Amino acid sequence: MSTDETPRPTPTVRRVRAEDAPQWARLYAAYRAFYEMPAQPDVVETAWAWVLGEQHGMTGLVATADDGTLLGLANLRTFARPTTGTMGLYLDDLFTDPAARRTGAGGALLEAAAALAAQRGASVVRWITATDNTTARAVYDKHATATPWVTYDMAPRA
Repeated sequence: MSTDETPRPTPTVRRVRAEDAPQWARLYAAYRAFYEMPAQPDVVETAWAWVLGEQHGMTGLVATADDGTLLGLANLRTFARPTTGTMGLYLDDLFTDPAARRTGAGGALLEAAAALAAQRGASVVRWITATDNTTARAVYDKHATATPWVTYDMAPRA
């Protein structure tokens, strides 16, 4: 069996830790670049503070390799669902390092999000993605059901 056919161990998923800051920032900056957002270190730093400090209902998860290298991240937050009288978890960000794709990191992060939702008594884990993000959608389709809802953004105005 060649090295490309050697099965890789399943990534481990855990909550973020303070020592993850440099690797997490690198992954989050790459996530923002993927979505063609400008490089803004201050935004990455703010998001890290929210995730690490679990501010605004945020929880940060990371997928790690055996050597501790971060392979991917998932940032979730709690949201109220008035129509069902329940709480949900919203997956704001999910990103796997391109070098770690096909390692199972993305699926492991999604399964950890589902387990966290169950632990917290949440009724759903919800997220959005671009319709043309076919690579991610292939993973998502294995773990969740796409909905028919369309998302809108409205700018604040006086």
